[in-house]
This record gives sequence, structure tokens and C-alpha cells, in this order.
Amino acid sequence: MSKVRELFTFSVEHNDIKWSEVISSQLCRYSQKKCFKVRKSQPDISIGTCTVRYGKSNNRDVIICPYRLLERRQIFTDCLHLLTSHTPGNELHIIPEVTIPGGSVDYFLVSTDSNRKVKDFVGIEIQALDTTGSVWFEREQALKELGVANNDTTVNKTYGINWKMTAKTTLIQLHHKIATFENINKHLVLVVQDCLLDYIKKEFSFGHVSNQPLLGDAMHFHSYNLRNENGTYKLSLGERYSTGSGGITRMLGLNADANLKFEEIALTLEAKISDSTMFSIF
Repeated sequence: MSKVRELFTFSVEHNDIKWSEVISSQLCRYSQKKCFKVRKSQPDISIGTCTVRYGKSNNRDVIICPYRLLERRQIFTDCLHLLTSHTPGNELHIIPEVTIPGGSVDYFLVSTDSNRKVKDFVGIEIQALDTTGSVWFEREQALKELGVANNDTTVNKTYGINWKMTAKTTLIQLHHKIATFENINKHLVLVVQDCLLDYIKKEFSFGHVSNQPLLGDAMHFHSYNLRNENGTYKLSLGERYSTGSGGITRMLGLNADANLKFEEIALTLEAKISDSTMFSIF
């Protein structure tokens, strides 16, 4: 059996999917674009693997695509309480890929007044697990099992999960960015699957991080569980933690310095706001 559990955002266990249409469209429902994961030797073909099974007993379903974490856009709803200056009547917007000192932030959840002037924002980073090797051959086996193609699956190449590199790279990137948010009294949230946060807690100094998140802390961690409900996978918020820039420094033993005023980030966000960025929780 193929270890691919979700293909182009659909569970391979789902019986009511027209797989030939799904594979042909190569569409990611969460990004509303063609799946960005393409095969290097065939860049016109999207691989489409969202979730794979991993572990000695093959009993862990691991998210390997960051867009998979955008299901129902729940991660944005779960950050609303961090918009401490948001008031009734304000608009909500989701702005992707905003550059600040220290790098680019995946998303900003933004509160604006009726004139679309920024009043508050939360930075949101999403991180899936990176793989080693190739999931292509498991993907081909999945297509064969789904009856979409009669692929030759005799080649048995495997993949692995790069836990250490994913965790360390993520924390270093957070370290570069968190001081900017702390200096302007705003929040940055890391969204991950529970298994990745469990790895970080085990391999890095995490005892000083609060499991009762504080609004006064700039850095927040949101950990999500992935459950299989009758053949369909669903994300749900599990644990939450918080710390400050000093907490990230303690994890890595590094130093950083960043300073950017609220108004400078606000101007960058306002230039990107439009009707297409509107966020509704209904």
C-alpha cells in the first residue's frame, strides 16, 4: 500500500472522489493554485503529496506541504485573539509573503479601519516537515491503487523526514524575525503539526516556554493535530505556547538585533490590501 495519505488535498481513503479529474487539474484547494511541488525532471507535473505515512510502524501521518495547514483557514481564526487593537467594524485581511528585517513572513492577519489603514496585525509562519529522498514513487503507487494510471512501481526508492534540519532552520528563522515584532509590541505565531513541535520540545531547550500563552509574549506556538475522521483528514488546534525573543535565543544560543517601527510595516501592508485579501470568519 502506498504511504501517500493525501493527494491534491484529498484523502486516498475517500471513495467519492473523481480522481482522474483531480490528477488532471493538479489544483491545491488550499492555495487555489496549481500545486507548487513539481518533479524536477518533469516541471509540468505536480506531485501533489500533502500528507504521508511515516515511522517504524507506519502509524504517523505527517504533513509535508505547508499549504495543507491552511485547511478551512482555521489557523487565522485561531490568531484573532492576538489582534489586541482590533475593534468591531474593522476589516480583516490576510496578506501573504511580507518582507521585514530578518526575512519574509508567510502571512499577516491584519485589522484595518474603514479606510483600510492598518490598526493591528499578527505575523503567521507556517511550517511543514521537509523530506529527504523522493516521494514520487509512493505517489505513483498511490495512482495505481486509485485506478488512475497503470504505473510501473517496481522501482523501490524511499523517502525520509528531515526532522533536525526542519526544526533548526525554523527556529533560526524565528530568531531573525521575532525581535522586530517584540520591539513594536506585536505577535508572531508559528503554526506546525503536533509531531514537529514535539520534536522541537525534545531536541531543544523548551522548559522555559510557557504552556499558558501570555498576550505579553511576542512569540506564540500553535500546534495542530491531524485526525482521520471516516476517511477524511481534519486539522484541529492542540497545544499553544508562548515566549519572547529571549526564549528563542535560549533555544539556539544565538543573538540578533532588529528594529522596525509599526508605521513602516503598516505602510508595506496597506500597499498590498485589496478586496481579494479580505478575511471572513463566516
